[in-house]
Amino acid sequence: MQLSVVILAAGQGKRMNSDLPKVLQPLAGQPLLKHVIRTARELQPANIYVVYGHGGAQVQAALGAETVEWVLQAQQLGTGHAVMQAMCVIPDDHIVLVLYGDVPLIRAPALKELVAGARAGALTLLSVELEDAAGYGRLVRGADGSLSAIVEQGDASPDVLEIREVNSGLMAAPAGRLREWLLGLGSNNSQREFYLTDVVAGAVRAGDRVEAQRIREAWQVTGVNDKVQLAQVEALYRRERAQGLMLAGATLVDPQRIDIRGEVQVGRDVLIDVNAVLIGSVRLGAGVKIGPNCVISNSELGAGTEVYANSLIDHARIAENCRIGPFARVRPDTVLHRDVHVGNFVEVKNSEIGAGSKANHLSYVGDANVGSGVNVGAGSITCNYDGQNKWPTLIEDDVFIGSGSMLVAPVRIGAGSTIGAGSTITQNAPSGELTLTRAKQTTVAGWKRPEKLDDDEKRAAIDAALKPDAALKPDAALKPKP
Repeated sequence: MQLSVVILAAGQGKRMNSDLPKVLQPLAGQPLLKHVIRTARELQPANIYVVYGHGGAQVQAALGAETVEWVLQAQQLGTGHAVMQAMCVIPDDHIVLVLYGDVPLIRAPALKELVAGARAGALTLLSVELEDAAGYGRLVRGADGSLSAIVEQGDASPDVLEIREVNSGLMAAPAGRLREWLLGLGSNNSQREFYLTDVVAGAVRAGDRVEAQRIREAWQVTGVNDKVQLAQVEALYRRERAQGLMLAGATLVDPQRIDIRGEVQVGRDVLIDVNAVLIGSVRLGAGVKIGPNCVISNSELGAGTEVYANSLIDHARIAENCRIGPFARVRPDTVLHRDVHVGNFVEVKNSEIGAGSKANHLSYVGDANVGSGVNVGAGSITCNYDGQNKWPTLIEDDVFIGSGSMLVAPVRIGAGSTIGAGSTITQNAPSGELTLTRAKQTTVAGWKRPEKLDDDEKRAAIDAALKPDAALKPDAALKPKP
């Protein structure tokens, strides 16, 4: 039997006090609903139906790339009513799995067990035992232990409220039977809504088998209704991902101070210091070391590479044994070959830097192709932008660029050449030669530093300097004082 997944995502989320629909609230940088869809996809269903309502246009726009079927619940008349909207397009011979867009931590193994129970013909629920069951529907069992009904908090008697086994809301059932149970639902309750949980009583009356599979990890079925619960779920997600990295061989200096917002792969003996943020697809080779307060997004770092404190790496490929930072920024479309050093306050963008090259201090390398064995001196930059267009710089192998040099693109610096410190290079530099530009050094004899003016003198000087004809007067700034 094929599987159809129905995700209920129509709730407004008033307690969020947000203009963003509840299912779009961010968990690890992605909407809550996206996490649920991703988990559902692991089950390889025939279709995923998302029942939407409040903020439907926002929800569809945010998740438009997802291959799901969108089902409108125009009136929010309860969870049972929401599932009814999807059932009209689900064949009777399918298994239906019901998930919630605000329960993002559920994992595929637990769902596979639910689906297996439904394939055996039972209405299968996922239950959990909680110390504080407030707000949850209670699972009521008969004398023989069989499940007879689920009673919502607002409709429960004091005796029922003492029950600690609660309904997570997640369930699976044969589609044909579920359709019949849904048709028998009523709204005679405190909320005047059609509760999905009432299908249990309907199944029992019809003599159908009802099972409750208890999940041990209560965190998997934690729901999100306000910003406090959102923060709690974020912490749970962080803890789970941190444990996964440690089991894969990474050392986390403080597992509570790492933020993982994507799919991270680590090799053996990776070390990640505090407050690292890993976003998107990140691959860290064996022995990589990430210093404190670093942000790495959608990048690959080769074995033995070390990233020092407060560095940012975004959409880059970095080979083995590189050294980056501290306070470095590696921007998108950058490729660093092995043994490259990108030092403190250096920025690299859309550039390829060859093996063994170094830019250790206060430099900018943008839209450049840098060969191997190159040294970029402190304060040197590629001047790649003319105000309208970006231009490339080609620096060939074994070039030495002196400190404070400006390479005005487009320009080629030939192999083995040296650029003298403080040069502004506007034409190609030949291979193997020293190229430099130097203005004539001037000493102004007898010049003295300006004296400090009082406020009136300073104001008068400013007014005189800013008169329309002031620029036509001889500049007295360099004249020696008498």
